[in-house]
Amino acid sequence: MTKRAYNFNAGPAALPLEVLQKAQEEFVDYRGIGMSIMEISHRSSQYEQLNEETQALMKELMGIPDGYKVLFLQGGASTQFAMIPMNFLKPGTVAQYVHTGSWAEKAIKEAKLFGETAIAASSEADKFTRIPDLSDMQLPANSAYVHITSNETIGGAQYRQYPNTGSVPLIGDLSSDILCRPIDVSRFAMIYAGAQKNLGPSGVTVVIIREDMLADIPKNIPTMLSYSTHAKNNSLYNTPPAYSVYMVNLVLHWIKENGGAEAMEKRNKEKTALLYDAIDKSGGFYRGVVEPDSRSIMNVTFRMQDEELEKKFVKESEQQGFVGLKGHRSVGGLRASTYNAVPYEACKALADFMDDFRRRNS
Repeated sequence: MTKRAYNFNAGPAALPLEVLQKAQEEFVDYRGIGMSIMEISHRSSQYEQLNEETQALMKELMGIPDGYKVLFLQGGASTQFAMIPMNFLKPGTVAQYVHTGSWAEKAIKEAKLFGETAIAASSEADKFTRIPDLSDMQLPANSAYVHITSNETIGGAQYRQYPNTGSVPLIGDLSSDILCRPIDVSRFAMIYAGAQKNLGPSGVTVVIIREDMLADIPKNIPTMLSYSTHAKNNSLYNTPPAYSVYMVNLVLHWIKENGGAEAMEKRNKEKTALLYDAIDKSGGFYRGVVEPDSRSIMNVTFRMQDEELEKKFVKESEQQGFVGLKGHRSVGGLRASTYNAVPYEACKALADFMDDFRRRNS
């Protein structure tokens, strides 16, 4: 096999090499059944076993307590932005959102289509360079839920701690940092995550939902957009994204075999420390976008003194085998996405390249 690229794409993102090799091995013949996982019926015993096993792995690795269901849905996190208010924002209640950047803004925009929405806290005044302090957040009695975006993939800000919302359900978009570290799932009424950053390829969205949230869902929601539909049918109401669920299964096995969420956090902190050190010790040549106490261990964002130098950096990095370092088109700059599957060696190579580029262009 030729040398693999240093993949820092923000999503779809790097997958563990061992997972790709296992998928290649089983691509034509899944577990000796003479068919690919893409060919079998989702009503078959083989797929039902895969579905159950993948749910069990999610529960084990995240420490999900009793009273929660794990669902595998389609449409990405963007569909969840609409499904959440459709299911939970009832007349007379207010959806509370914490505005931390681009993805929070998209969720807020969708919620406004369905009912009254409020901004419980925001870091917009600071250009989303930090996570706002939520310790004194005031929530009205008629709050339907509080929604947070755990990690802003585009801006590079990540929660260190999650807020205590009391009796108001907390809903978290963990698309870009799920299983990057251990969390207390019991703090949340619902967690959702598109798979294509830390869990697998695009095509499946994981939803972890507390069962009491399913008790009073309106009956006038389209069937496929009601969480109760998928919960009652164990994510098998219609044909699921079988291959994407299979890949999530392999990634979860890989995480388990490599020490679980605790080991992922240690690795991720070590990886991003290399890059943040290269930024902070550059004498101003590189400038971190996010305040240190809100820096992400999934998306390292930084700028240089002008856009021409940034373009040169991207061009030369691509020549050296680095992929995905150009910042999102909406904000510019530079970004290295260091999800679980990105190896330490790739981050070390990037830190070395950054030091070399600085020396040659200072």
